[in-house]
Amino acid sequence: MDVVDRINKLKEEKNAIILAHNYQPKEIQKIADFLGDSLELCIKAKETDADIIVFCGVDFMAESAKILNPDKKVLMPEIEGTQCPMAHQLPPEIIKKYREKYPEAPLVVYVNTTAETKALADITCTSANADKVVNSLDTDVVLFGPDNNLAYYVQKRTDKKVIAIPEGGGCYVHKKFTIDDLKRVKSKYPNAKVLIHPECNPELQDNADYIASTSGILRIVLESDDEEFIIGTEVGMINRLEIELEKLGKQKKLIPLKEDAICHEMKKITLEKIEKCLLEERYEIKLKKEVIEKAQKAIERMLNI
Repeated sequence: MDVVDRINKLKEEKNAIILAHNYQPKEIQKIADFLGDSLELCIKAKETDADIIVFCGVDFMAESAKILNPDKKVLMPEIEGTQCPMAHQLPPEIIKKYREKYPEAPLVVYVNTTAETKALADITCTSANADKVVNSLDTDVVLFGPDNNLAYYVQKRTDKKVIAIPEGGGCYVHKKFTIDDLKRVKSKYPNAKVLIHPECNPELQDNADYIASTSGILRIVLESDDEEFIIGTEVGMINRLEIELEKLGKQKKLIPLKEDAICHEMKKITLEKIEKCLLEERYEIKLKKEVIEKAQKAIERMLNI
């Protein structure tokens, strides 16, 4: 019995489900019960009947699963080095400073934040629904954090004033992409459509054929008649695209905008760690009750939109 068989056996014995983000390594994506972006995984975590949720992603994602399923056991196969750097860029003290300056402005936080930050927010959002969330609010000004590039994306799609907090907040992977990278790859593949994640810098967004979350990128690639795509997000997304294209018996040319666009925190999880996680039921995500209750309200408001 190989490691995949052992994982499947443990899942069945313990009524466990494996959720994996689109940036996970290919072998992790292949054994997951459900793959998705942050919004899809939030919804799936809420819907599951499993007793144990094994979350293959980074810390804030597993925390979100726990917030939505406080009575379930939420596990991460690895805890060391799986902290999303961007999720920790908007701590409570920065929020307090901006709340004092803009007392009437609601706070919209990206789900890529810690549970403590979500507990201080009025509503959460993902890259798939950020503009819808902001436009749903009955206000002229919103505080939005921590991704400044996603704030730029939202500002272009709303009449409200979007105040990005903190200054310089963003994802180190998506900030790697430059307009020179795009020109270089586009010169090699002039017919390829350019798909850019909204965590990318404004000049990349302004020169894209499509700006989309990972779920949006997947939908565009699968449904479009085009055959070549330049993918401007973390390289793990190409694994997800290949898996889904293979299921449909399709082949398309997928070109990473940058080969080294790697989220190192996402790559800490292995099949062996998943097996050990299920066997020993480690590492469990635990949050304070009051944090869960407050953060839950912010996430539920998003899911209701």
